[in-house]
Amino acid sequence: MAKYNITEKKNREAAYRSLVSPQLMDELEEKINNIIIIQKKYKDKDYSAKQLAEDLNTNTRYISAVVNVRFHMNYTSYVNKYRIQEAMSLLIDKRYQDLNMEDISDMVGFANRQSFYASFFRINNITPREYRTLHMPPDFKPTRKTKKRKRVARSSQPQTQPQTAEVAQ
Repeated sequence: MAKYNITEKKNREAAYRSLVSPQLMDELEEKINNIIIIQKKYKDKDYSAKQLAEDLNTNTRYISAVVNVRFHMNYTSYVNKYRIQEAMSLLIDKRYQDLNMEDISDMVGFANRQSFYASFFRINNITPREYRTLHMPPDFKPTRKTKKRKRVARSSQPQTQPQTAEVAQ
């Protein structure tokens, strides 16, 4: 079973792709890039292809056609690409080293940590934590103290001595 349950994409040709004229595709491509990249709408976890279509006074099929033909991916992959690029820069930026993965995923627009990890792994073939570890300066020491969870050993027999706490990593 593949890590993070990632499945291979199936290629199929959508009929509506050929209905969009090259001039309209050029125009929509520029507008899509402006809104998603320049205005950084990829950071908005609620910004959908439907909302983008409304903002551009077109429909979602045209948005889908342009993203598929010009960027060779679907809308979600297109948006996640920019989210992951932003996350990669945050993960190695010393100013954000104290943030956990959930904070980083939220900052770049993912709805939850699981989708962040899956997208990050799909693009980079390593987890965000592995990426941070690989790119962290060797002399870096985090300033935030992390809480260590303590596990208490349990036994079915009564103990005469107090239980010792084990630190879990």
